Amino acid sequence: MSTELNLSFPDRKLLPDSCYMSFPLNQTEYLIDGEIQKWVGEFEKVYSPVFLNQNGVIENYIGSYPLMDKEKSLLALNSAVKAFDNGNGEWPKMTISDRIKCFKHFVLLMKNERTAIVKLLMWEIGKSLSDSEKEFDRTIDYINDTIDALKKLDRDSSRFTISQNIIAQVRRAPLGVVLCMGPFNYPLNETFTTLIPALIMGNVIIFKPPKHGVLLHSPLLKAFKEAFPKGVINTVYGDGKKVISPLMESGKINVLAFIGSSRVADILKVQHPKPHRLKSILGLEAKNPAIILPDADIESTVKECISGALSFNGQRCTALKILFVHESILESFSERFCKEVSKLIIGMPWDNGVNITPLPETNKTEYLIALVEDALSHGAKIANENGGKFNRSLFFPAVLSNVNNQMRIYHEEQFGPIVPIVSFKNISEPLNYVISSDYGQQASIFGNDSDKIAELIDTLVNQVCRVNVNSQCQRGPDEFPFTGRKDSAEGTLSVSDALKVFSIRTLVAAKENDLNKQIITDILKEQKSNFLSTDFIF
Repeated sequence: MSTELNLSFPDRKLLPDSCYMSFPLNQTEYLIDGEIQKWVGEFEKVYSPVFLNQNGVIENYIGSYPLMDKEKSLLALNSAVKAFDNGNGEWPKMTISDRIKCFKHFVLLMKNERTAIVKLLMWEIGKSLSDSEKEFDRTIDYINDTIDALKKLDRDSSRFTISQNIIAQVRRAPLGVVLCMGPFNYPLNETFTTLIPALIMGNVIIFKPPKHGVLLHSPLLKAFKEAFPKGVINTVYGDGKKVISPLMESGKINVLAFIGSSRVADILKVQHPKPHRLKSILGLEAKNPAIILPDADIESTVKECISGALSFNGQRCTALKILFVHESILESFSERFCKEVSKLIIGMPWDNGVNITPLPETNKTEYLIALVEDALSHGAKIANENGGKFNRSLFFPAVLSNVNNQMRIYHEEQFGPIVPIVSFKNISEPLNYVISSDYGQQASIFGNDSDKIAELIDTLVNQVCRVNVNSQCQRGPDEFPFTGRKDSAEGTLSVSDALKVFSIRTLVAAKENDLNKQIITDILKEQKSNFLSTDFIF
């Protein structure tokens, strides 16, 4: 397997057109105060997880991006603060209809960059061509769905309420300056699931791309500049201590939108001097279990668990991170599962039908090896052929049997292609695992007995935020709420929920008398207020 993996890395001269780009891509530009500016200073080098075969396997330098400093970071902050202007800025006071026009223009500009962004997703994070295309297209759909959801929300808010002789209109208002930081595994889509709703609700944005997946955002700088008013979106790059800490310490960040680790989220939150003024929308870790009951259909369950555990190398917060299999079907399930794992294709992101691709995180394979070795030292076995074989950034999935609570893999979120299988006799065993876990995002149940499944559902819904029946854990559809309990999340994201978490209910109220009725009528008739309005957006 080691030789095969070594040969999987491509020859630079034989790259297909579907992935070819002219490298290096040295990004020198950043967006602050509505202007694309040139960075003069230090740069961070970007190496692809896709090594090259060129007289031996070598690192693949594909570009660089600015290592900005505290001074530039605070300039971005001042730009955002000025653009919001305590709610008096052009963007927060703009009508919903006009904001939507800006977004429709942005979508047209963004679509022009599809090819470049898809290729950069492959080169920067090793995502397969088909998944990279899906991520881009799903992001476009998300923006359009958000526009539709905002129209509905605004229609529902366009009426007045009269209660106890008080006339009122309740609408939603922006919160202020939003610091938006997305994850490397979905650097476009999941970043935009916070950035887009925050922006469309009238907030202003400071945006820092994830460490892996910076360059793919560079084609969008001009689109941001052209589609939105000056200072509404500002970008920062570089080391978090240098560019993010000053932002948080200023106390001028109103919302932290962060998807990543709880460790980093905790560091960021405590830096804010006014914690009660900071609203946090966080997507954090998960250790989602599958509970496979004795009467589960082996074939369909294996199919779902393979996809759930190993799609994009298991690098998803919604991935199935641990499988609890009833002892009565353990042998048949494990045998079938390992057989299907052996069919997975390991290779480059652009290879047809590829399943396992290079891992973007530095030293990730070393971490995964350490997890496997720890499990083996406590009695686990590698159940599948070639499990855990690796070469640099390529790591073939390791299916671990005989897993127990003495092993790191039992507790830690591996975020990679290791699948631990735990045998259970009594249903209390997996349930106690979920109850005692620090995480509470999702769980999957596989079985046919509706009575047993119903009983499990009633327990699990009070521990996790989504229970999947005979299907893998997943985020979509985007209309569904996406959140977690315990240390897995703060706030709820979905097409409609995200609009609400990035805004606050605000109302205008007046006593029901002739004078106030006349004032409100005049405001509405002459369209004197963007907030107080009964306009209906089609």
